[in-house]
Amino acid sequence: MKAAVIGLGVEGKKAVNSLLSHGWEVYATDLNSNVDLSDLELPMISMNLVSGGETVSIVSDNLTVDLGFSNSSAIEECDAIAISPSMYGGAFADKLLEKGKLLSNVVTKHKDIFTIGITGTNGKTTSVHMLKSILENAGKKVLVGGNGGGGFSGYYDLILEASNDDYDILLVEVCDMTLDFCNYCFDFDMVGLTNIGNDHMDVHKTIANYKNTLVRFFEGKTAFTAFNQDFNADFKEVASKAIPFFEYDEKLQVWGRFNALNAGLVAAIATELKIPKDIIMGSLADFKAVEGRMNVYKINNASIFVGKTDNSDALTSVLNENDFYALFIGTPRANEEHRLSILDEAVKYNPEVIVLFPGLDDTVDMGLYRLNRLGYEGRIEVANSLDEIIALIAEFSHEDALFIGGNGQEAIIEIQERIRLLSENL
Repeated sequence: MKAAVIGLGVEGKKAVNSLLSHGWEVYATDLNSNVDLSDLELPMISMNLVSGGETVSIVSDNLTVDLGFSNSSAIEECDAIAISPSMYGGAFADKLLEKGKLLSNVVTKHKDIFTIGITGTNGKTTSVHMLKSILENAGKKVLVGGNGGGGFSGYYDLILEASNDDYDILLVEVCDMTLDFCNYCFDFDMVGLTNIGNDHMDVHKTIANYKNTLVRFFEGKTAFTAFNQDFNADFKEVASKAIPFFEYDEKLQVWGRFNALNAGLVAAIATELKIPKDIIMGSLADFKAVEGRMNVYKINNASIFVGKTDNSDALTSVLNENDFYALFIGTPRANEEHRLSILDEAVKYNPEVIVLFPGLDDTVDMGLYRLNRLGYEGRIEVANSLDEIIALIAEFSHEDALFIGGNGQEAIIEIQERIRLLSENL
């Protein structure tokens, strides 16, 4: 079997890796010739550079990659096509749907499995892992994955993997930017919404547009939303069944009211699935924070709160729950200036110190400009390395609480690991 992968963003590269690992031959293409291929599991290959480097072809026995152009004949010859989720809804994607060549139409076993989708702005990954723990403790065989940004292997990997074994439940983390795409590719029985926040507005443009996409996603499904969620009336109108959830008030190891809401969502879903209450409570009581998500460590007098908070609503939810002496904020990619709105929230909070460090990209200069424009009058530090971050933590470790977050999941995981080792050896 041969598949074409159109677009080599995060999901596209994950699709290539997954298809190769499942024994497919792959033709991959991106019109951008300057694509970072470091995430691709490339075999030993020959490389041909064409047109002075403006286009690139990479060829091996089971993989061909064309950058800067697409070979329409090679695409036409493929048995299935995996498009970037961002292409869904466009003219090219519509033609593929008419031909029935999208991978989810060719490989279809996943559509026979009871499927639960978890979406929202913040808390998706934690909620998915909480629910996975409950379901597995109840004896269910669960296949988990989805949104590449959540650390999973991508939507196409779920589709392919579902054909390899017999699963009771398919559990999908659905990025809010890929709702329509996922609604087409998967047959969701239940969907849960963690929250609606101020993120990806470069895509949604307005909260109203985001809400309308969610309405399409909820139509005809059992939908779980927070009891006080905006637009609940709209969701209830289209859902086959609308179930509210509340903050979970039993024992949890994870910190924060936002995590109590995540636990409330998964407890509501598990209850609807008739999972015994003792399994729900025991699973949630034992659940530990997902790597890269909010965790708390102790160094000297200070509680160090560390976790990815890459949008203003995520940061606000943390700042509303504790007093922090210093905020360490990882910076976004250069083309994601809208994510610098987290600094607006940081300045409103007015901590004694704001520390900027390279998160997804070294865009510290953009952050410094933003802080100056906002008129922040506290102490500003720049930490260009993990050692410099640790040195500042040591300096502030006799204060009550420090927060480290912002953008850059890999950087934050590295910081967590160093702080964990320090806290265990003090």
